Amino acid sequence: MAFSDIFRRRPAVRDREALADFIDRNAAFLVQKAIYEYSRARAGHYSKVLFKEPGFHAAVEVSRWRAYPLGLVMVAEVVFAVLCREGRRPTPEEFDHLVAVVLSVFDRYPVPAVVESAEWEALRADLALRLQQIALHPPKRAMDIPEPFAKPYFDLMPIHEKLRGRDLETTRNYLKVTLCNIHDELTKASGGLSFPALAAAN
Repeated sequence: MAFSDIFRRRPAVRDREALADFIDRNAAFLVQKAIYEYSRARAGHYSKVLFKEPGFHAAVEVSRWRAYPLGLVMVAEVVFAVLCREGRRPTPEEFDHLVAVVLSVFDRYPVPAVVESAEWEALRADLALRLQQIALHPPKRAMDIPEPFAKPYFDLMPIHEKLRGRDLETTRNYLKVTLCNIHDELTKASGGLSFPALAAAN
């Protein structure tokens, strides 16, 4: 990313395609940023050496692809909360369109080389189940969304469990802050986007 990109306005999110891009970009950022930063922090002075190791890069690839569906469902919960403006809950049919958008984002990617086909299919099935569960409860505050996902995500870090330390809470707080920022960005960028608009665009 160029330095000037930091100050560039994000595109509006007002249709199905733009929403899919938003979900993809933020889910990838959410899971990858902590993987790299946490690994760098745990390695300390040896981080430069660690980041040059082919074995570490392979472990990172496994971690980020296994974590990507968790990022998708967390960002999907943010989208759900934003679209439930003023208490406007979707019909089951309207909600299915949001699920379809998220699954279409997952399906953008072929089976990663570091993940077996059967595992990739299982990750998709688990994602579909988790997405359906979003509509079973009222919209959550962005800061509350990571609660069921923080531990599974932390367990995917490419650092041996004996070296991780007691850093789960730090990871949970990172997810909270980042999802709050994603919520704020979507709230500002999604004027006119709604569940009926998603359904009409199908």
